[in-house]
Amino acid sequence: MNRKRLTCDEYAEVAPLFRNQTYKLCAYSLSSLIAWSNEVYRPMIAMDGNGAIIWADFDRTENTHLILPISPDREFTPEELSDLARRLDIPQYWFVPGEYLDHYGRDRIGAIFDIEEQSEYRDYVYRTDDLANLGGNRYSKKRNLINQFKREYEDRGRVVVEPVKSDHASECIEFLEKWCEEVDCGVDPEDDLACEKQATINMLTNIDRVDARGILIRVDGVVSGFGIGARLTKEMGALHFEKAFTGIKGLYQFLDRSCARELFQGLTYINKESDMNLPGLAKAKKSYHPVMMVDCFKLTLRE
Repeated sequence: MNRKRLTCDEYAEVAPLFRNQTYKLCAYSLSSLIAWSNEVYRPMIAMDGNGAIIWADFDRTENTHLILPISPDREFTPEELSDLARRLDIPQYWFVPGEYLDHYGRDRIGAIFDIEEQSEYRDYVYRTDDLANLGGNRYSKKRNLINQFKREYEDRGRVVVEPVKSDHASECIEFLEKWCEEVDCGVDPEDDLACEKQATINMLTNIDRVDARGILIRVDGVVSGFGIGARLTKEMGALHFEKAFTGIKGLYQFLDRSCARELFQGLTYINKESDMNLPGLAKAKKSYHPVMMVDCFKLTLRE
């Protein structure tokens, strides 16, 4: 197999293979796979027949892993996954959706692989209409915060909502630096928040090249928040990056609703990724009432 780094340069060639992919975990977004590339995590790709074999090459080799292959017309069986892992000498798959285990059965898969849940990577999925309209009593607090933001900012002409283009990268990165000071992104390049920061910068810089879409919100002329998403399956999009200043009351809720309305039209569901087992993030995601959770597993070849 011809192996190479998965970058924006390969996007146009690889994107057709992802057009009909069915896995609901955000890890199967091609735009996201490319964006998360950094000095310690290198997404790799090899074409095998009419399928894309993708793996993450890490400096820490124990973290190097495959994800499920992507093919426009078939799914790889557990036995084929085993053969592929041995050929590449990569003994583990990460981000295996629970639906894959349900399809083939734990007994069949467990005869070949050790199965381990990756609870930190379970994704939250919402109905687009719920997030776009925030109807009913369960969303009353969200609507109240949005109304406060509208009275103070939007009704006074202090708010502008724009599509994100690569021309906006420098402004958005300047905002991101200030946002990181608020939340303490950290300086360790392998820290989750530090890696996410670099992934966000990568996406902002290349957004016009990877079929992602975004909106930014200016308050008093200054970028104060943005959201970026991409299509994941035929009926689901993924909201990969969403940041807003915490000191502006109601801004995050206004941004979140705007993302649902502007970025995911025509899609039934929005995947808002995982909570990484962070209690505060889990509480925030649950407050928007997900309609499903997408379970995530690691498969490791048995000796």
